[in-house]
Amino acid sequence: MTPAFLVFLLFWVVGVVGTFIPVVPATLIILLGTFVATFINGFHWWPDLPILLTFTLITVAISLVDNVASAWGARRYGGSRQAGWGALVGGLVGIFIPFGLLVGPLAGALLVELIWMRRSFPDALRAAWGTLIGLLAGIAAKFVLHLLVGLVELWRLWEPAKAALS
Repeated sequence: MTPAFLVFLLFWVVGVVGTFIPVVPATLIILLGTFVATFINGFHWWPDLPILLTFTLITVAISLVDNVASAWGARRYGGSRQAGWGALVGGLVGIFIPFGLLVGPLAGALLVELIWMRRSFPDALRAAWGTLIGLLAGIAAKFVLHLLVGLVELWRLWEPAKAALS
């Protein structure tokens, strides 16, 4: 294993674990690892530039998927935009409590819908549930994309694969 492979592997593992922690910019960590590994390996215009550009576009897409999924869940189940913000704050607070990454967004959206939006409990619960479903769908999509990007980059950096492609 080359130094570039090991460096990317470290960034990738941190990014994949960070996928489940709301405040960690996991996708950017993985992208940064790709750039660092590429420059450790010695940057070449071909094939490195197209790969770096592709991974950058995928990074933007992953960020959009995450945000769209949460908003979709909230809207699909009748939630307000404020419920999405409540879910985000609840997720951040949830970092510090057991099962908080699941309970926090649900509680945050529920409280916002009840207190701020003054909705009935069943309506607020439905909106909070939708926010949670959207959040979990976004996390699942990010996780799959993080795995795929990482596996492609590890394959690209792996010495036997380089020899086979040459």
